[in-house]
Amino acid sequence: MPRIDAISQISVTEQTCYRWKKKYCGMGTEQLKELKRLQKENERLHRAVFDLTLDKSILKEAASGNF
Repeated sequence: MPRIDAISQISVTEQTCYRWKKKYCGMGTEQLKELKRLQKENERLHRAVFDLTLDKSILKEAASGNF
């Protein structure tokens, strides 16, 4: 199957395909799995920081009597 047909079949642009190739070319399956795991962990940590920041903001506002 030609590359262009494969790209259109998965509904991504050719530019996206080349960007992925540049980013992930040469990585083995174990490295890709580790990258995916780290991305999920990073997302979880970002949510935790956001939640704690929001909690701090709410507590600070409540402590100052502005509620």
